[in-house]
Amino acid sequence: MKRMTMEKLVTYCNQYGFIYQGSEIYGGLANTWDYGPLGSQVKNNLKNAWRKKFIQQRKNSYEIDANILMHPSVWQASGHIAGFCDPLIDCKECKMRFRADNLIQDSNPAVNADTMSETEMDEFIEEHKIACPNCHSTNFTKIKQFNLMFKTQRGVTEEKKTDIYLRPENAQGEYVNYLNVLRSSRSKLPFSIGQIGKAFRNEVTPRNFTFRTIEFEQMEYQTFCHPNSDNEIYEYYKNAAKEFYCRLGINPEKLRYHDHEKLAFYAKAACDIEYEFDFGWGEINGSHNRTDYDLMKHQEYAGVTMEYLDPTTNEKYIPYIIESTMGVDRSILAILFDAYHEEELEDGSSREVLKIHPFLAPYKIAVLPLIKKRHATKANQLFEELANYFMVTYDETASIGKRYRRQDVIGTPFCITIDDTTLESNVVTIRDRDTMQQVLISIDKINDYISKRIQF
Repeated sequence: MKRMTMEKLVTYCNQYGFIYQGSEIYGGLANTWDYGPLGSQVKNNLKNAWRKKFIQQRKNSYEIDANILMHPSVWQASGHIAGFCDPLIDCKECKMRFRADNLIQDSNPAVNADTMSETEMDEFIEEHKIACPNCHSTNFTKIKQFNLMFKTQRGVTEEKKTDIYLRPENAQGEYVNYLNVLRSSRSKLPFSIGQIGKAFRNEVTPRNFTFRTIEFEQMEYQTFCHPNSDNEIYEYYKNAAKEFYCRLGINPEKLRYHDHEKLAFYAKAACDIEYEFDFGWGEINGSHNRTDYDLMKHQEYAGVTMEYLDPTTNEKYIPYIIESTMGVDRSILAILFDAYHEEELEDGSSREVLKIHPFLAPYKIAVLPLIKKRHATKANQLFEELANYFMVTYDETASIGKRYRRQDVIGTPFCITIDDTTLESNVVTIRDRDTMQQVLISIDKINDYISKRIQF
């Protein structure tokens, strides 16, 4: 059984309508990607799965949709304006620019560049004579820090313009709305705020398809809690994130925890969930115990108290925050990598099949008239009925075997064939994508049959 490679995945996604190159007719814009008809459905289904797991099924859990543009003081309080930087290094020969930590990591995978200071990275690159990936020179500048935030201006006239930023993360929208949600929901701690939204980072060396891009989407989840309950809640959500990925059908052997050796000065604990891509292990989720740092900083800069008054004990305190963040684009990348298979069948033939969780599949059902002239009218009637409840596609061209293969490769879990038996007794044949087994089902039982098998 052959597995997916990154190069093949890019071609696959473009061919079948999952992901296209951004602005392709103009030659593309580096590392921008547009989700096509199938990809946008997978993306929406993933977000709905997250909502069900982390918002719908939990008490005291609330979703918000904060603005991308925020008051610039938000980013001063969070430290992003002063310290949200990457260590960059330039090749003096070809003038190409690279992230120093990536250069080290790529040339020496056993070395953890995250634990190095700027001086240590400079010395490591020089001592190990790391070569430029473009021209193979070893003649580099010293490392410089490069701020990753996109800046723009707001205002009518030049002299009255104010610098504002595209948000580099979603979390601050949850932090500045902590008091609003606490008040309007009448919640007690612990409670959680979730958000799905776009973020933007001016990555100089984006790479690996949708794994690292300048525009991306996050599923953020922040739990506000008493300082004495932080460890327990941190462990709970670290495990809940991995369970979520396993429920989505990702092979648990391809997932691992990676505890941070180097913590941010305010963090008490941090751990990533990584998936084993063809380029190595890559982070798809991050869990962090951020302590009371964020709310303390916003209290300082906004001049508004962030204290919580416990109605039972009358204790006042600044809540700790436990963060669990999933990258939408990275998660989809892992899901597609894991779900794609090339199988050799018993009859000696082969097939490409995307064994994606039925809840995530772009189409749940394909309606296929066996013979167009005889069965298309009934098939169209069934399509129109099922489309009220499911995402359904319709295909009436080529042999039934070829049409099955078309649906296998895009992950459609069920194919419904309309034939003479359907016209005579209102019974259809339903084929399962993964097992290729077929069952006869009365038309009036299709909804229940499919609904039970696509639940998440």
